[in-house]
Amino acid sequence: MTDEGAPIFERGDVVYGDDPFKGDEDARPWLILSNHKGRPFYGEQYIALTLTSKSWMDGLIDIPEESWLRGGTPDESRVVPWGVQSIGHEDIDFWQGRLADDFVDTATTALVDELR
Repeated sequence: MTDEGAPIFERGDVVYGDDPFKGDEDARPWLILSNHKGRPFYGEQYIALTLTSKSWMDGLIDIPEESWLRGGTPDESRVVPWGVQSIGHEDIDFWQGRLADDFVDTATTALVDELR
């Protein structure tokens, strides 16, 4: 996350914000996958994967403690690789943490595999 002015979230940041599948009153953590300066809507819109504390289905990606570089989640969490969403900056309530690049690469590869 940048520190100047309004924060711009970066690849690997975990943010907490609106869940478009549940309505305006519900929010959840999201893993930011893509946000680089060459992308349209840089700093305004983010490609993200949802996190869950549930282990309800095969294919979820456990987040090992050592993958958290800063911050974390209150409960043990997993990434839902098929739970991709484009979220707007205004829908993010706060920054929650940052995950290691190798973990983010694993989550991104899992998303791509879901699309094949």
